[in-house]
Parts: sequence; structure tokens; C-alpha cells
Amino acid sequence: MGKIYQIYGKDAHEMTLALLRAINAISLVPKNGSVALKPNLVIAGTPESGSTTHPGVLSGCIEYFKAEGVRNISVIEGSWIGDNTMRAMRTAGYDAVCKEYGVPFYDLKRDSVRSVSTPIGNIDICCRALDAGLLVDLPVLKGHGQTIMTCALKNLKGCLPDYEKRHFHAMGLQKPIAALGAALRPRLIVVDSICGDLDFEEGGNPVETNRMYVGTDAVQLDAYGCQLMGLSLSDVPYVSLAEKYGGGSTAVAPEDIVELNQPTDQPAVTRPSGIVGRLTCGVQADSACSACFAALARALYNGHYSGGPEIHIGQGFKGKTFEGIGIGQCCAGGTCFVAGCPPTAEAVLRLLDQEMGN
Repeated sequence: MGKIYQIYGKDAHEMTLALLRAINAISLVPKNGSVALKPNLVIAGTPESGSTTHPGVLSGCIEYFKAEGVRNISVIEGSWIGDNTMRAMRTAGYDAVCKEYGVPFYDLKRDSVRSVSTPIGNIDICCRALDAGLLVDLPVLKGHGQTIMTCALKNLKGCLPDYEKRHFHAMGLQKPIAALGAALRPRLIVVDSICGDLDFEEGGNPVETNRMYVGTDAVQLDAYGCQLMGLSLSDVPYVSLAEKYGGGSTAVAPEDIVELNQPTDQPAVTRPSGIVGRLTCGVQADSACSACFAALARALYNGHYSGGPEIHIGQGFKGKTFEGIGIGQCCAGGTCFVAGCPPTAEAVLRLLDQEMGN
């Protein structure tokens, strides 16, 4: 059972440095080995929106490892389906960090892949993640419309090519996320819990907790993340599945938490509001990708759709005809549908308003 070092504040750079020193992160780097930093750049959003990893987490990691003599440091990531990774990295401020420290950024959408055996079958994973001497997972603790929570384990999904991400959704997300965590098993995880959105993966409703924490077991850190968000492990099945597959341990005892300081204002335990589940409870969803599902959830959140034709979404409707509204290209067989892979929330909202006669 590993230790989890936790710190409070608002300066992501200094907090990251303190966490890495506390856990002696350099001891995890193989001799003459490389370090690959994997942040969360799911969309072209700002960290302040609660969607992406703060650039100070990157700069803190780079400064620490450079000071310890590591020469081969890179930032690797692939945004979600439908967004542009390089646009996302600029929006989040990573271009300035990479330029200042002379560190390359690699778009994993353009990376080569290798097939890796996992407990649920082979998964194609990007080579830069597989070949890193030390893969450093830098997730945001936040909510997710389909999996309730996303943190260390689900952040690894950015290490996949887009076609494998689609395959994950076709398989239902829970088992493949767990299997990927067991296959990659990052040995250092720095969690940005400064202001994650507790309901929407793509951000927009950030909740300030001004907290960060670090550990060496992604499963344990996700289990702790569940505690912080007021969730049980049964709410987020992939965490326990990852333990079953050999990805780590869900055990988190009070003595495992090492506080580096104390918050000036203790943040209350806050759990997701459940708004996404309520908004989409009547939607017919079958293997929907996150970007498409998020566009629908955001449109429902911003609009007032009720009592109209049934909404369908997901890869499971590809090639089928049905009565009702189709969301995205996979649902082109609907009575009406909004095109795109994924469509924008604005386009979805326009169609829903049209069906409501607005």
C-alpha cells in the first residue's frame, strides 16, 4: 500500500515541486531513462474551466526532473475524438511551458502503436507511452457524464489512437479503462484537484478545492479520488476492476495520507450533482463516444428539451433506421439527426430547439 502526499494551495507549479520532492520522484526514473508527462487535454479548454491540467503542473514536473539531471523529458497527449490536440495544448498554455523549458510536445494522435495483451484482449497503445522510462500521469480529478468520475486511470485513454478510443466506448468503457490501467500502470501520478468540474469532463462548472496529491498507484489514487468526491467504489466500477486485473490496490487507510500543509479554508466534501444523469435519463444510448455524449449533455443543460421525439446516440445505432432524433453521424438513420463526429453542442441545441418548435 503506497503513501499519498497531499498539498493545498493555488500555485500549481510550487505545489507540484513540493509533491515531487516529498515522494522523491527521481528514484522512480531508470538510470539514463526518459520521462514522459501525460496531462489531461481532453478538449481545447482552459484549466480554470475545470477541464484540463494546469500548466503549472507541467512546469513543476519539468523543472524538478531537469534539476535532478533528467535530459530526455517530453509531454505526450492526444485530445478526445473530434478535437485537435495542438489547438488544445495552446489553449491550455502548454506551448509557452514547452518553449520556456525546451521540452518537446508530441501529439499521440500521430504516434505509432503497438498491440498489448490485457485481461480483456489486445489493446493498441501509443508507443511513446509504452516506451517511456517513467510515464507520469497528470490527470484532473473531475466528473464524467458516462463514468461519473475521471482521474488517473481514465486519463490514460489519451494514450490510445482514436480508433481504439471508439472501440473502448463500444465495449462499454469500464472494463477497457481498467485493462488499460493494468497494462500501462504508470509509476508516478500527480493529481490536479485544484478546480475540476465535478459533473462535466469538458469543464464549465469548476469547483475550487485547491488541492493536489501524488502517489505511485493509479488505482489507489482513483479510490482516494472517489472518497474526495463523495462517491463509493460501486459508483465507479472501473476502479475495482483495475484492482482485479492487477493494476493496483483500492485500499486507502487514513495513515496512507501524508499532509504537506493544511488548507486555510477546509474545502467541503463535494460530490457530483448528478445533473448529467438526470438530463440524459430518457436518452437511448448505445456505445456513445464521450465527445458526442458530452455535446448532447451540454445541449440539454443549456436548453429546455422535454416531451419531444426520443433521442438516440451512439455507435450501436450505426446503419439502423429508427423514429426519433439522432445525435451524430452514427445516428443518421433517425427521423432527423444532427451531423458530425462529434457534433457541436450548439448544433445539437439548434436541432432540439427546432423539434420543440422554438
